[in-house]
Amino acid sequence: MNLHVVIGFGPAGAATARLLAERGHTVRVITRSGRGPEPGIEHVALDATDSERLTEAVRGAAALYSCGAPPYHRWASEWPPLAASLRATAEATGAVLVMLGNLYGYGPVDGPMTEELPLAATGTKGRVRAAGWEQARDLHEQGRIKAVEVRASDFFGPGVTDGGHLAARVMPPVLRGKSVSSLGDPDTPHSWSYVPDVAAALAEVAGEERAWGRAWHVPTAPALSTREMVDRLATEAGTGPVAVRRLPSAVLGLASLFSPLLRELKEVRYQFDRPFVMDASAYEAEFAVRATPVEEQVKATVEWWRERLATAG
Repeated sequence: MNLHVVIGFGPAGAATARLLAERGHTVRVITRSGRGPEPGIEHVALDATDSERLTEAVRGAAALYSCGAPPYHRWASEWPPLAASLRATAEATGAVLVMLGNLYGYGPVDGPMTEELPLAATGTKGRVRAAGWEQARDLHEQGRIKAVEVRASDFFGPGVTDGGHLAARVMPPVLRGKSVSSLGDPDTPHSWSYVPDVAAALAEVAGEERAWGRAWHVPTAPALSTREMVDRLATEAGTGPVAVRRLPSAVLGLASLFSPLLRELKEVRYQFDRPFVMDASAYEAEFAVRATPVEEQVKATVEWWRERLATAG
């Protein structure tokens, strides 16, 4: 089987690496600190912005998966050098560059988001993410690299913790039957991308040459509001009904004084104050991966969090 190299071991990187290993591929994961041994996966400690060292680690690989991310509040300074290193490595090695993207690049839009929308974000984080893809696409069109981007909405599911809007701030209180705070309007429709589906899409497009050279949306279940998702989680957990309250702007503003993450979320608050709906029909018309039914997503997520909290004591 082929060598596949995954940058980053957060929820999406870990799910992708484990899926590839399950399929019999040789998998190498690159992170700054490395990790202990794991069946089927080689963990390597390496700074991915060092393109020379990264090239040596990737040489011979069929695909290079960009699943790593700098801390949220350092995107503007750290995304560009990371993306540049990945492009240089893809060019030097010939590995397909499979980029995990998000929806920030579109900025606020009216109606469902499709891949044909312009990358018109004016915020810093949206422009940084859009530029990373635009530069990779330009190199692809020049024939210098092979590149594809898979865009996901907010992550949901097992393995999603501090960075998820339905994760660390929501699941512990849900499992205790306590109320939940929402960063925006809890009743506006929102797309939630299930992490195993993200991994499956990344793995699929890596081997589909007809997918390369453009962006695709991860197959994602129909949009549900934060309140609807919390209701489903609480029902599965047997703790419902659970109250969902919008976090007052004054409280959010005060909390942001002490939290870099909350400060940075101001730029993308529109995603929770208005419908944020992703259309993945283009992907589904061409490829095999489909969104996991919401009921299965919710069941797996509740089980994962129960085990996590029980282990933590």
